[in-house]
This record gives sequence, structure tokens and C-alpha cells, in this order.
Amino acid sequence: MSKAAKRERQRQNRELRREFEDRIRRRQQRSRFIRNLSFVAVPIVVIGIVISVTSGSSETKAGIKRHYSKAPAMTIDTSKSYTATIDTSEGKIIVALDAKNAPTSVNNFVFLARHKFYDGLLFNRAAKDFVIQTGGPNNTQAGGPGYTVQAELPKAPYAIGSVAWAYGGTEPSGTAGSQFFIGTGEKITTLPQTYGIIGNVAFGIDVAQKIMGFAPANGDGPLTQKVKIKHITITESGPATTTTAPAGSTTTAPAGSTTTAPPTSTPPST
Repeated sequence: MSKAAKRERQRQNRELRREFEDRIRRRQQRSRFIRNLSFVAVPIVVIGIVISVTSGSSETKAGIKRHYSKAPAMTIDTSKSYTATIDTSEGKIIVALDAKNAPTSVNNFVFLARHKFYDGLLFNRAAKDFVIQTGGPNNTQAGGPGYTVQAELPKAPYAIGSVAWAYGGTEPSGTAGSQFFIGTGEKITTLPQTYGIIGNVAFGIDVAQKIMGFAPANGDGPLTQKVKIKHITITESGPATTTTAPAGSTTTAPAGSTTTAPPTSTPPST
């Protein structure tokens, strides 16, 4: 073989070696890229799943609207009877709503219940021999749905089983938002008739009084055990019947603002 041919072959071999090394290098680069991409992609996928899950749960929560810009329109038929079944973690309380004598009050309650406002909320107050209270969107005695209505006042003194609206000390009598109380003890009979009436407990007063049993040691305040409203079911039926609806509470006024009322001398608050 001539020297020229030998040199040509060596040149060709070098070219083939370079091409082979280039292919190996490109393959290694692709492998590194894919490997690095997977390191980035996996966390992104995980983050995406987390975001999907959390956004899904927040959408579920967002499905329960707890703030409104105005009071609801009148939608109930006052010629019919309405009951509310309050399904709590301690049992059911069935309330006969006084739509005939308190249409504005009952309409507000029915609106909030049908829109699941109360679903998942806790009872935020228990006062011994007096009331239990709930309906605060942040599970305290403060706050409401973003509006108030003027509910009808009771025509008779409050009694054990009375269900009425709580309101803050600076608000007018009969102010109603979303917080309401249930009379569970004798002190309710001494409450001034300034709290908008909703109705009275038809069945389940024992459940309400059991919840009252979780009152704190000082006799009035946040419960010592969490009690949740699972759901409130509104039932509409036949012509309305006249009911004597027990009303407010003793002397502590449940309300819709930020008031902490002593067990027997102030109104329950919201």
C-alpha cells in the first residue's frame, strides 16, 4: 500500500471515529437531558396534583357561599308550613318555623339553609340553663352573611325551645343576620322580647340541651367539645298552622356581632 493510500485510510478512520464519538456524545447528552427533565417533571406533576386536589377542595368550600351583598328576596309561601331539620353531630333538632307570624325572619332562615350556609359550621356558644348559639361564618359569635334584615319580634315570652336571631348590642331590636340561638334552659324566659323569632323546637330539645351541656366551666362561652351542623333540611308542606313560637333568651342576647354576653344579663350575640 502506498503512503498516500495509507494516509487516506488513516484519515477515513479518524473521520469514522469522530462520527462515532459524536454519536456517543449526543446520545449521552440526550440521556442527561431526559434524566434532568424527569427530575423537574416529577415535582411539577406532584405540584399539579396537589394544586388540583386543593383547588378541588377549595371549590367545594367555595360552593358554600357565606357572604352576600344584599338580603334575599321573599321566596317562601306564607300559606304553607315550614320545618327545619338541623342535623348535628350530636343528633337532630326539628324546628317548626313560624312563617305565618314571622315571614321575613323565616324567609331569611330558609334562604340561608337552602344555600347550605350552615353546613359544617360549629355551635359557637353554650350558656348553662340558657341558650346554645350557632351561625357565625367563622365559628365565633362575630360575623354574619354580609347583610341584615329586620325580623319579626315574638308576641309571647321566649320559652325553652324558642329559636330566634342573635344580634349585636348596638343593633336595633329584631336585627337578623345568620346567627341564631335555641332556648335550652329556664333563663330564656327572662330574656327581653327583642330578638327576631324564627320558630320553636318540635322534636329534639334533648339534643339541644345535650349541646348546652358542653358549656365551659364559667357557664357561658365556646363549647368544650366541638359540635357541628352537618346540614339543615327545609321541608315545605300543606297550609300553615298557627304556632306559638318561643322566642329569644334570658338576658344575654344572641346576636350577629361581636358581643360576649353574660349568661343571665345580656343578650346572646353574634
